[in-house]
Amino acid sequence: MRMSSLFEPLTFKRGPAMKNRFMLAPLTNSQSHEDGKLSDAEFHWLKMRAEGGFGLTMTCAAHVQAVGQGFPGQLGIFSDDHLDGLSKLAAALRDAGSLSSVQLHHAGMRSPADLIGTTPVCPSVNEEFGARALTTEEVEQVIEDFIVAAVRADQAGFDGVELHGAHGYILCQFLSSETNRREDRFGGSFENRARPINEIIQGIRARCRKDFQLGLRLSPERFGIDLGEMRDFAAELMRAGDLDYLDMSLWDVFKEPKGEAFKGKRLIDLFTDIDRHGVRLGVAGKVARPADALACLDAGVDFVLLGRAAILHHDFPKRMTADAAFAPAALPVTREHLATEGLSEVFIDYMSKWPGFVAD
Repeated sequence: MRMSSLFEPLTFKRGPAMKNRFMLAPLTNSQSHEDGKLSDAEFHWLKMRAEGGFGLTMTCAAHVQAVGQGFPGQLGIFSDDHLDGLSKLAAALRDAGSLSSVQLHHAGMRSPADLIGTTPVCPSVNEEFGARALTTEEVEQVIEDFIVAAVRADQAGFDGVELHGAHGYILCQFLSSETNRREDRFGGSFENRARPINEIIQGIRARCRKDFQLGLRLSPERFGIDLGEMRDFAAELMRAGDLDYLDMSLWDVFKEPKGEAFKGKRLIDLFTDIDRHGVRLGVAGKVARPADALACLDAGVDFVLLGRAAILHHDFPKRMTADAAFAPAALPVTREHLATEGLSEVFIDYMSKWPGFVAD
């Protein structure tokens, strides 16, 4: 496959086409205000990526309930008070020529008690995180609040939303038989454990505009997730056709599975082999160089999500257009480099906790 294939438009079942195959991954950055309102720093960071050529620019994880906050300075979408900032952002991303999406998130048991001011919640009691179990009525409220958050994103003018069902957060906690030991209709069988995600999807489809785009991020392993169940779930979701894209967070796009059952195959191949029924498939995980992005398309995915690469270069897609062989900045990079790339001091401080990323 030629490098030019990365710059071919990608259509979806609903909504506008993405102008290329580059999507900005949802990235934690702690830049927003304590009340969840969009900050100038967060606006600037995302607008730069849209101007830098990303086909779709996605926000960081935005929490749908105040008690679902996962980190300080997290963007919120749990209140109508957030609409002004979100509307400003959606308009700016559109004006820059990028599709826009809000990632909808709830940290569940991983919400720090000292941050949310109360005991974190989980599908079942979790002693490790000091979390209490949600009642059935509270699970129903979580589902409703995900749907209402999508409606807010729709009202704000975003092209769509992505549900964060990965990385051990609340929707992932429901999918895992290790963290979900419930005995009601949200626990037990995989059908029951997947019910919150499926009900959220159905609610968004019923209450948002017809061309509103909907994606889902999943982890195929770790966090108590069974790879076989995730592969079957991905196939079921694609068959149903209510999603526009599936975002598989693989940590390393070309790694082999951790378990023995699928040894000898790459994780990416287990999902590219599925009949997609028009649902698009993207992957994230150590896509650092132009050649990595092309190799993902060669493997059969429809698009790639860039995380660290997009932090290092706000205009990664444009740089590739000018020079398909361009070499991204070598790590560690200076604080000055990251500031030039649109990261605030708070974001740079956060990145300095990543080993080998920011020079001392």
